[in-house]
Amino acid sequence: MTQDNYEQLFEHSQHVLAEAECLYTKAEVERAVEKLAIELNTELKGTNPIVMAVMNGGLITCGELLPKLNFQLQCDYLHATRYGYETSGKTLKWIAKPTLSLKDRTVLLIDDMHDVGETLKQIIQYCQEQGAKVVYSCVLVHKEHDRKQSEPADFTGLIVPDRYIFGYGMDYKTMLRNAPGIYAVKGM
Repeated sequence: MTQDNYEQLFEHSQHVLAEAECLYTKAEVERAVEKLAIELNTELKGTNPIVMAVMNGGLITCGELLPKLNFQLQCDYLHATRYGYETSGKTLKWIAKPTLSLKDRTVLLIDDMHDVGETLKQIIQYCQEQGAKVVYSCVLVHKEHDRKQSEPADFTGLIVPDRYIFGYGMDYKTMLRNAPGIYAVKGM
């Protein structure tokens, strides 16, 4: 499916949502975000980091976390994707790079999921190449499987099985990011 046939995509995504299995309710996700905030407040206090949402997936997690962080920070974002309208990753495509200078700064990347880890690995490498002093990664979910291509994120909220996941920022073919919980697609 492509962007051009969005009506078909909309209908399909409604069918996917109706049949999906809820892995974590909204309340369970909110508790995980609280736990992440406590860990981040402990680890990053006094570092004055740049907190960057990895778009689009990290948008909701970042938005939920920011008001819970009790240290000085600057916000920025980046947008890099390997998925688009597909359900499997391809080559990393940069849509928007950070606007703040990362030189000699502590950077906290907030993303939706650590799946294979290739996207996050390349983004961390980019931040290091831009002179970041230290780069932390925070993800809402870590997918369990043995295909990892990078180290796990520094901070993780929840563990999910090796299934196609959507909701709370994670998408199914660009749809369903706003589902109020974390769901697994039936049969995937």
